[in-house]
Amino acid sequence: MFRIALKVEYNGAPFAGWQRQADQPSVQGAIEDALAKLEKRQHTIAAAGRTDAGVHGRGQVAHCDMERDWEPFRLSEALNYHLKPAPVAIVDAARVPDDWHARFSAIERRYLFRILCRRAPCTMEAGQVWRVSHDLDVSAMHEAAQRLVGLHDFTTFRSVMCQSNSPVKTLDRLDVTHVETAAGPEIHFDVRARSFLHNQVRSFVGTLERVGAGAWSADDVTAALEARNRAACGPVSPPDGLYLMGAGYPDDPFEAGGLHR
Repeated sequence: MFRIALKVEYNGAPFAGWQRQADQPSVQGAIEDALAKLEKRQHTIAAAGRTDAGVHGRGQVAHCDMERDWEPFRLSEALNYHLKPAPVAIVDAARVPDDWHARFSAIERRYLFRILCRRAPCTMEAGQVWRVSHDLDVSAMHEAAQRLVGLHDFTTFRSVMCQSNSPVKTLDRLDVTHVETAAGPEIHFDVRARSFLHNQVRSFVGTLERVGAGAWSADDVTAALEARNRAACGPVSPPDGLYLMGAGYPDDPFEAGGLHR
């Protein structure tokens, strides 16, 4: 077998999430079905993160094992051909060692969340952002966000369906910034950690939106964190504005030649 890492971009709107499901479309299922057209067998791929329904991928990383010694560029071209018309694209590919694993070798996951602040409905950005119709205090949101950075028990910000063995995680970054776009002012959340709990990022964003709107203070966020109780969490944001931007590895396979490696 020959193991190849894939960098995947996708619009999550039409999918029930990354993970293959028996009766609903998934990103994993779309890629595995495309692989089966290249090598007539059942393929099972692994990914850096299992994004939920409606969540997008800019830099999702997966790996596949091929019987044929595919040149990475040729494999990416063949997969993109068979993935049409699904909104999924292989944007990079590289050979990796047999013991390299898209999930278990990763040392960082990077997420972006976008809030668009405007009263008018979304047209071009529909499904790509969380639109809120009121202004938000970005400085207050960023200040409150820093209360969440570091090693904590994140039970409050963890879905009741989360299957992680422990709610204790280290959050490396949660920066909140203002960005002017053609559609209007956006609030961007740059979120980074080795790993995340189920719904953790969306729970952060929904809670911090309350801070930006003036309904919560930074001290309220600290109190919610220390409560270690899901009921203390603010609203959970919709998935529309969430993107898995990338995963970090000790030796990034895409930095050493990528498609042609």
